[in-house]
Amino acid sequence: MAEKDSGALDFEQALKELEGLVERLEQGELTLEESLKSFERGIELTRQCQQALQAAEQKVEILTSKDGDTRVEPFPTEPESD
Repeated sequence: MAEKDSGALDFEQALKELEGLVERLEQGELTLEESLKSFERGIELTRQCQQALQAAEQKVEILTSKDGDTRVEPFPTEPESD
């Protein structure tokens, strides 16, 4: 899969890096400066992931549209209990 620019990661790479940052932050052993840098990077990665998910959602909508009529159906979830 081609990357948009040299700084962009694909979704899986960004998510993996984000998970690693969260683990490091949760350990509480980083300095304040390191924590802030990690937090900033985490925000960047989160935005990249959100954009990738939005793009994927748009592609799914386009692929599932019929005669220009897009029907978005939610994925089945756990049954609601009354």
